[in-house]
Amino acid sequence: MTDLISTLADLVRRPSVNPMGRDVSGPEYLEGRVTDYLVQRFSAAGIPWAKQQVAPGRDNVIARVEATVPNARIVLWDAHQDTVPGDGMTVEPFAPLVRDGRLYGRGACDVKGGMAAMLVAIDRLWVSSQPRHATVIFSATINEEFGFTGVKAIARLWATATDERVPGDAPARALLAGQRPAAAIVAEPTELDVVTQHKGAVRWRVRIHGRACHSAFPERGDNAIYPTGRAILAIEQLAGELLRRHPDHPCGPPTLSLGTVHGGSGVNLVPDLVILEIDRRVMPGESPQEAREEVIRRIAEATPGARIDHDEPFLESVGLSDEASQSWAEAIVVAGRRMGHAPQCVAARYGTNASVLASAGVPSVVFGPGSIAQAHTADEWIALDQVAAAAVILVDCVATPVATGTQKPAVTS
Repeated sequence: MTDLISTLADLVRRPSVNPMGRDVSGPEYLEGRVTDYLVQRFSAAGIPWAKQQVAPGRDNVIARVEATVPNARIVLWDAHQDTVPGDGMTVEPFAPLVRDGRLYGRGACDVKGGMAAMLVAIDRLWVSSQPRHATVIFSATINEEFGFTGVKAIARLWATATDERVPGDAPARALLAGQRPAAAIVAEPTELDVVTQHKGAVRWRVRIHGRACHSAFPERGDNAIYPTGRAILAIEQLAGELLRRHPDHPCGPPTLSLGTVHGGSGVNLVPDLVILEIDRRVMPGESPQEAREEVIRRIAEATPGARIDHDEPFLESVGLSDEASQSWAEAIVVAGRRMGHAPQCVAARYGTNASVLASAGVPSVVFGPGSIAQAHTADEWIALDQVAAAAVILVDCVATPVATGTQKPAVTS
């Protein structure tokens, strides 16, 4: 397990904090340190790789391990490079600590443990004499935690329309050789279960305007906080109603959450602007646009006469449906059982890169070590035996002919 521990520790000690839309900078922000590590690792091993710039200083990394049997399918393994911030952690966020079979640190669970399992599996496949029954394309994507822009750039690589192509994508497109993957496995902490369906989300900012003045003469201004209060109550009411829609769905009901409220600059000033950030989780098959429009309509009804602007969404993704082929889900389940585990196909309330890939025509599942209960926590950790098991399962899925059955495995919530 030494290679797994050292790989995971290498990833955790390289901060890759997503600024989450804030105007912040510092040595812990953005994915560049992880990107450089991956490039060095693949170069040293002789594994073909390419970078894909998504934004200044933020690159996806792609690597390719070719199948050794003819007519093999391509499977995409995706793991995001970014983490949430390490503020308020009770362990050192970027000083990986191994204790009692766990590795602690920011991103250990979400999702550097899953990335480490994929990297070690790639190393083993690369040097093994076993046949490889699938070509593995590994993508390390940026900005999963806030905007999904990294995986959207990956999905662009198999676009055929000329006007959809970006010149800077050429090296990554060449590595993919113009081929769309037949399936994708997206790393997230699933406790070695296979997530075959999950929610999507739409997130945006709401700007509620007023008119500033001195608080000694508040009647001369227009306090933006007052209509904001009415808007918040409307959001709260709709959130309660949504919980009663489709309560028995495996993914849980649709949800609505008000995440941040920013307004006012001093107690002696009437505020002229309040900004809200809204998170609306959508069911598989539910339209993010229609879900957003319902929220906008409810806010407008509660605030007649108020001047309110809704920014375009900074994140928008559909839910992941389980209607696509389940062959890779079956392969993961069978490989897990061969190891003595009992993986199940399950549904999740959160969202992942998988829904973007599925929308781009690649049937996708979510799989990885660790529990979502540890993700983003103050003492984030992952069980190392699960990381080791995930690497073995991934290798097994490629070294063994992939199941071709079309019957859906049973899904539990």
